[in-house]
This record gives sequence, C-alpha cells and structure tokens, in this order.
Amino acid sequence: MRHNRDKKNFSRQGGHLRCMLANMTNDLIVEGRIKTTTPKAKVLRSYVEKMITLGKSGTVASRRRAMAFMRSKSAVTKLFAEVAPRYTERPGGYTRIMKNGFRDGDCAPMAIIELVEDKVKKAKKKPAKKVAVKKAAPDAKPKTAAKPKAEAKPKAEIEVKPKAEIEAKPKAEIEAKPKAEAKPKAEAKPKAEAKPKAEAKPKTEAKPKTETKE
Repeated sequence: MRHNRDKKNFSRQGGHLRCMLANMTNDLIVEGRIKTTTPKAKVLRSYVEKMITLGKSGTVASRRRAMAFMRSKSAVTKLFAEVAPRYTERPGGYTRIMKNGFRDGDCAPMAIIELVEDKVKKAKKKPAKKVAVKKAAPDAKPKTAAKPKAEAKPKAEIEVKPKAEIEAKPKAEIEAKPKAEAKPKAEAKPKAEAKPKAEAKPKTEAKPKTETKE
C-alpha cells in the first residue's frame, strides 16, 4: 500500500527514475528548452532549480554535489560557467512550463519547459548632470547701447509736386544738331587701257639643205 506517498515514480524503479531525471536535467541545462509530458515537467522543475542554486554558490563542494547527480562534465561546466551566473540577482523561479496540447496515440498532456531569461536587474539611477554656469570676465567692457533707428517720415508729409508745375520744354527749343555732311566719294580712277598684244613674228623660211659631195 502506498500510504502517504505523494512522490511520482512514473511506474519506474528508483535507479531508473533517477537516471531519467538526471538526463532530462542535462538536456535542459545544455539546450535551454525541452518538450515532455506535463507531469514529468513539473517533477523536473524542482531538480533543475536545485542544480542552478548549487551553481550560484560556485564552491568546489557544490560542484561535486552537482556532478554526483548530473554525471555529465560538459553539462556541469556550462551550469557553473554560463547558466547560473545569469540568475545571481534572482531568488528563484528559473524555469517556465507552457502547455502544448496532447500527444497523438495516448493523448498524454504535453508541455514545454524552458529556462527563463534574467530580467530582474536593478536599474541604476544616473546622476544628474551639473550645469556649469559661465561667469562674466571682470575686465570685459560693457556692451554699448544700440543707437535708436531714425524715425521714418510718414508718407503724408512728403510733398509731391503736381505735374502741371513741371514745365515741359517745347520741341522747337530743342536745337536739332546738324548731321555731319557726308564726304564725297573719291572719283573712280579710269582703268588702264589694255596694251595691244605683240604681233606674232613670221616664221623663218627653212634653209635648203646643202648638197653633199660625192
């Protein structure tokens, strides 16, 4: 009879159950996320969080205790070097379980268990920047007051003479300047008379050939 026995063994013996939980812990530490049945995920959560708590201490004794359960040197090294330092300021709750429907065949409820990210960080308040007040130099000369601009006279005060007062000069008074007299064109020189061509000389008569002596 199983009186007052609330621990789930999943129909396995003690040695088998321990090895199964150790292997699942190693996979979750290395991969960061695994998929399994919902009852196994709930049992696995307590083992994983105990291992992360040992990793946060970082002592040799805690490393030996983690190695005794996990029995994987690579998984323990990653636990102490990468995973545990992320949760130094987090007091607990390193894992998250999400339901993922039912398994085909036996309709077992499935879930995804994963490591949460470390979002609990104290925001450090930045000190307020001091505004430096510039002091005026003692020898600096005071600025001279700007001279007032001359007041512009209103348009009404400007006297406008009527057009009738402006005496237009008659056109007759305007003496027309005589145009410069055009110079007479130079008389064209007569063309030189063409010289008569020399008369062709008459051709000389051909001299008779001298008779050759016999």
